[in-house]
Amino acid sequence: MGPCHAWEINMADGTVHEVLRSDMLGWVVFGLFIISIVLIKSVTSLIKSLARERTRREIAAYIAEGTMTPEQGERMMTVGRKDD
Repeated sequence: MGPCHAWEINMADGTVHEVLRSDMLGWVVFGLFIISIVLIKSVTSLIKSLARERTRREIAAYIAEGTMTPEQGERMMTVGRKDD
């Protein structure tokens, strides 16, 4: 590791210390909080979408094999659905 890389590490280390000592710390924490909320909501939405699609496929398979009527499948799909 040459002197240039050591300077870059010291520069980054100094920047972190400056942020921790400054008034920006509150904004940094707030920003990280907002980013984590957005990530959690995105992952939750993705999981719900995947589960909904899996349920649709299972209901379609039951209808195709004759275990369930199309009316029963439609009723099952509409139960618990929120109209946003």
